Amino acid sequence: MGDDELEALRARRLAEMQTQYGRKGGVPSQKDDEETKEKMKEMKNSILSQVLDQSARARLNTIAVAKPEKAQMIEGMLIQMAQTGQIQSKLTEDQLIGLLSRVTEQTQKKTTVKFDRRRAQLDDSDED
Repeated sequence: MGDDELEALRARRLAEMQTQYGRKGGVPSQKDDEETKEKMKEMKNSILSQVLDQSARARLNTIAVAKPEKAQMIEGMLIQMAQTGQIQSKLTEDQLIGLLSRVTEQTQKKTTVKFDRRRAQLDDSDED
């Protein structure tokens, strides 16, 4: 058998396997990836619309424009809370603001400034 014949057999066998298994075991195509991402996005939006009222949803969208990472983190938290049953009714904007402030306090780094007054006084006297 020549190289061309082997290559043709391999291509035919690969095509048969792909049709047989429906690409499930194969490499996902770009179209499959896009469809999966679109379904996940629709699911996320559906859960958030069930959990948040209109004003809270608008606030979350505004945050997503300014700080996308923070909005994704909050969305993930809200979805997890909804799936575990921690949210009983729709959250209002004020409740969302409270949740945001708690998350900000936990994630925000505490910065401290140490000012050495003695050194500052020595520096001032050197200028004379």
